[in-house]
Amino acid sequence: MKKIFNREFAIGLSVIVAILILIFGIDFLKGINLFRPAHYYLAYYDNVDELTVSSPVLINGYKVGQVREVNFNYTKPDKKVEVVMALDKNLKLPEGTVAEIGTTLLSGARIELTMGKGPELLPSGSELQTGIKAGLMSSVQDGLMPAITGILPKVDSLLYNLNLLVADPALTASIARLDGITNNLLATTQGLNSTMNNQVPRLANNTVKITQSLDTIVGNLGQLSYQLKTLPLDATMDNVNQLTANLTQFSKQLNDKKSSLGLLTSDPALYNNLNRVSADIDSLIVDIKKNPKRYISIKLL
Repeated sequence: MKKIFNREFAIGLSVIVAILILIFGIDFLKGINLFRPAHYYLAYYDNVDELTVSSPVLINGYKVGQVREVNFNYTKPDKKVEVVMALDKNLKLPEGTVAEIGTTLLSGARIELTMGKGPELLPSGSELQTGIKAGLMSSVQDGLMPAITGILPKVDSLLYNLNLLVADPALTASIARLDGITNNLLATTQGLNSTMNNQVPRLANNTVKITQSLDTIVGNLGQLSYQLKTLPLDATMDNVNQLTANLTQFSKQLNDKKSSLGLLTSDPALYNNLNRVSADIDSLIVDIKKNPKRYISIKLL
């Protein structure tokens, strides 16, 4: 009998120890230290915004405690959700301290304490003032929603105009014309490629011939340059200079009234005499034609 009692007692004790270990293990995983002394404060919210047990309680980003309980308050309609916070025993909260619920994209909901400026300290079990701190998503929503609301009518008008444009028969006709233009460009490109394939070799041959002709012309120019270099240019220039000097002297004589050539060009008497002599010769010739016997006598033997 004694042996059975010892076995049952051992089993019961093991179950109790296992339950205690499970409770402490769950609290430990939640970050709750049951052996650490703490002060408890209450806060009431209309909406806890997904705040859960073990959510952190922060002051200036530093964790000073955590949420121990979140309960719905059925007896006080004006205080719907009761939140119990376990804070560090060394933390003293002055009057006017506010507990605001804030959210982040990564860590979820948490409570942020804003220290009050009252002269008295709040005892453990006191109720804190509450509030909801605008998170990143709320700020984005508040900033973007008015802009989006203003853009929606414009988007609707744009879609309506786009539908009208798509349904316009002129657009279909334009697309058909573009298709025809594309086909024409394709045909033109093919024709150009064919022309290039046929004409490029001929053009290359002509280019070769032109190059050969240019080489011949360059050779002839080189030969002509050599011949010009071998010409007696000095003697030719001397002759030209001498001829120029003679022409200059001849011009001076023509302009000089005292010379014979100058008298021929400038003396009117000489000119008149020449005219008179010419007129006499003309009269003589005319008279000879009329009276040849007067000047020519023919005797017959």
